Amino acid sequence: MFRITGGKGSDCTGLTRRSFVQAGVLGLGGLTLADVLHANSSARNDTAVILFWLSGGPGHMETWDPKPDAPANYRGPLRAMRTTLPGVQFGELLPQQARLAQHLSVVRTVNHGSGDHTKSNHWMLTGFEGPAFNVPDFRVQRRPAMGAVVSRFRGANLQGMPPYVAVPHLRGGTDNFFHYAAQLGGGANPFVIESDPNTPEYRVRNLHLAPELTFDRLEDRRGLVQAVDALRRFEDRRTADVGEHYTRAFDLMTSREVASAFDITREPATMRDRYGRHTFGQSALVARRLIEAGVTFVTCNCVPWDHHGTPPQLETEVGARLLIPPLDRAIGALVEDLMQRGLYEKVLVVAMGEFGRTPRMNANAGRDHWGNTFSVLFGNARMRMGQAIGRSSPRGEYVVDRPVTPQDVAATVYHHLGIDWRDAVFTDGLNRPIQVIERGEPIRELLR
Repeated sequence: MFRITGGKGSDCTGLTRRSFVQAGVLGLGGLTLADVLHANSSARNDTAVILFWLSGGPGHMETWDPKPDAPANYRGPLRAMRTTLPGVQFGELLPQQARLAQHLSVVRTVNHGSGDHTKSNHWMLTGFEGPAFNVPDFRVQRRPAMGAVVSRFRGANLQGMPPYVAVPHLRGGTDNFFHYAAQLGGGANPFVIESDPNTPEYRVRNLHLAPELTFDRLEDRRGLVQAVDALRRFEDRRTADVGEHYTRAFDLMTSREVASAFDITREPATMRDRYGRHTFGQSALVARRLIEAGVTFVTCNCVPWDHHGTPPQLETEVGARLLIPPLDRAIGALVEDLMQRGLYEKVLVVAMGEFGRTPRMNANAGRDHWGNTFSVLFGNARMRMGQAIGRSSPRGEYVVDRPVTPQDVAATVYHHLGIDWRDAVFTDGLNRPIQVIERGEPIRELLR
């Protein structure tokens, strides 16, 4: 159950210098609440994105581009299913999305040509090729992730909310390193919940006080000003630069509205059941709550999808039956929920991994890495839905028509959010200008 730790008779007023420092550095990995809020929080519009990130690479043949007429060692162990779109089929484990296909669009010809997890994770999350897995600095992020760009260039839709959130965490998957801000600085990093909303122990980090710090020990809020002054005098220049953001960080930590947004226990049991009582479903429900409350970009980290068939990796059929049904239910429930709440024009839903899987099954009943063509799912009422964009070859091996790049995917996200991908520029450590997109364009078939 979600909790905010407080003392007996606690209230939310005031902060001592010592308490302020404790409260300000509760974040993990160098990211504090103040860092999260250091991004521009003035919203230019109220659009938002929910990304289902499928690290490891789901098989396009088992999901959105089945090949029922291909030879058995290509089509795989699962059947295709008709959707509500004439002539368009999904994998048999996607009945909810098949039923809602007129409200979704699938791009079947995303490609970058790499079978390297590390390169491809970076490519799909940032739009740019990443480091190879066998280089010494393979964990070093070269460009900011889409969520971090959104955090820096758009900020939150409601002041006081973090602009970029990850649920339940950013671990797992394969080479799943590149969700962060890189050259944009720590303030554009995601606020990571670090707790599974499907468990009774669900507890959002940074939205509770340190064990020795209770609300009844917090002094008058005017002490916050003195605390900021103290930090300016004794800390380095970077810290001295963020007094305003520490103030807002304290507001986030003690805000009833923010706490409520993360608190999934406020949802009726019937709604939680509708999304599915599993990590994928409950994470999607938290994402919807956060978007409603003013968060702009939420990543639901749904892992792991690397199903080679060689232990400890799962066989393709075993992995598909384990992961695809909860993903299908989560996406189906989210799309219907957004439509019923009048939010589906505002919210763009994206589901993707770093690549697809080899069209030909391997000797271990698995599929290996394939970056030559794979699928990305989009859902949004403001865009043109009810399409399968692009065509792969009859065995799912290559693009036949309409190739789409990772930068095209990123540009589509930025276009939805009102970020001018052509002119959005930041500077690196040497003060050189860097574009967030260099060659990509929004996917034209999706645009009205």
